[in-house]
Amino acid sequence: MAAIVVMPQLGNSVESCIIVEWLIKEGDEVAVDQTLCSIETDKSTMEVPSTEAGTVLKLLWEEGDEVPVKDPLIIVGAPGEDVSALVPGSEGGAEAPAQAEAEAAPSLEEAPAPSFATAAATGAVSPRARALAGAKGIDVSAIAEGSGPHGRVIERDVQAAIAAGPAYTSAAQHIGGTAETGTGLGGRVTTSDLARPAAEAPAAVAAPALAIPAADFPGASTSEKLKGVRKVVAQRMMASLAQSAQLTLNTSAKADGLLAMRKKFKNSDESLGLSRITLNDLVCYAVVKVLPKYPVFNSHLEDGVLTTFEQVHLGFAADTPRGLLVPVIRSAQSLTLKQFSAEAKRLGAAANEGALSPDHLSGGTFTVSNIGAFGIESFTPVINLPQTAILGVAAITPRPVVNADGTIGAEQRIGLSLTIDHQVIDGADGARFLKDLVAAIENIDITVLA
Repeated sequence: MAAIVVMPQLGNSVESCIIVEWLIKEGDEVAVDQTLCSIETDKSTMEVPSTEAGTVLKLLWEEGDEVPVKDPLIIVGAPGEDVSALVPGSEGGAEAPAQAEAEAAPSLEEAPAPSFATAAATGAVSPRARALAGAKGIDVSAIAEGSGPHGRVIERDVQAAIAAGPAYTSAAQHIGGTAETGTGLGGRVTTSDLARPAAEAPAAVAAPALAIPAADFPGASTSEKLKGVRKVVAQRMMASLAQSAQLTLNTSAKADGLLAMRKKFKNSDESLGLSRITLNDLVCYAVVKVLPKYPVFNSHLEDGVLTTFEQVHLGFAADTPRGLLVPVIRSAQSLTLKQFSAEAKRLGAAANEGALSPDHLSGGTFTVSNIGAFGIESFTPVINLPQTAILGVAAITPRPVVNADGTIGAEQRIGLSLTIDHQVIDGADGARFLKDLVAAIENIDITVLA
């Protein structure tokens, strides 16, 4: 008998997933736990295993579709079996769980579907849709109703709004009229754009003739749509820069104490379980100890509301075969250095293997990004929204120093780059945070014992 395989709930925070690539096709035989497709959430990419065995009779979605969790994904059964009654949306076909639940609710039968303004007030916009709208300057309140469950606005609704043409400011909407392009934020059409005559549009300038034969220009190339983790990172980075006022402060700290402690741990008895503690573990642990003194750095800023946290849930940027991921060490302030290091190793290994749950990629309150191993001396890390700050850790390099006797020497220093959201953190506060962090790093032996 034919059966439906649904999109699994891959973590408590995941509401929908985008199909990146089908790994099976209609007519294939599949076994239980065989991988059906790769999917992406708003945080990572994962694989979907089959919960049924049999012949693939129907793929219900195409690559690139955004599928709500627990909705039908494929139908499997015996070869040639009639599955028309199971295809969602067909006459007599099965309903998606979300749709069936909605139709079974008496209150929904008596009242019309809520408008988007009501839905927006209750947060009925997917995180992916909100991020894309912010990056592209789209007013999501102008979308009458989303195509997700219960009218939820999802990414494809925002994409449709983008494809329909430029967004308009509220003042431009009130005046009326149309314009092909806008000069406002995110390409929005402003009142001045509506008032500008079409004749004022800049005339096209003919490109000068090239000496290179047309057949040789521009040469061989390949094109590929962004997908998977790369696409997720692209969207999140653009949204971060569009929605926050980012300011980066750079400094450095003496690294002698770090290097000495790392050497002691590396040469310690294996039975102590300390030999794998890294320099990055030590720096991150110092961050964890300093953060409670600065609650605004350990916070989220969403829709004008600042939420500070008592516990430190530290995210650390991980370079994996799948791309950039940010595992989160939960309640890091309650861990010993040994426990902290072990948890970082566990999460890092799972991220590299592609086995990390989306729940361990969300909920971070502060992030550390360390690319010092590549010899980078300073950089500008991008805030991981909705967090309000991120620390970049650079390489340890020798720097000149004037000794007490006036001679010139050299000392090992580690570069630190702090990016803050200037909406809620002032530059002076960032400087104070870095000053205390430098002290914690330079006195790491005391920091670990505190």
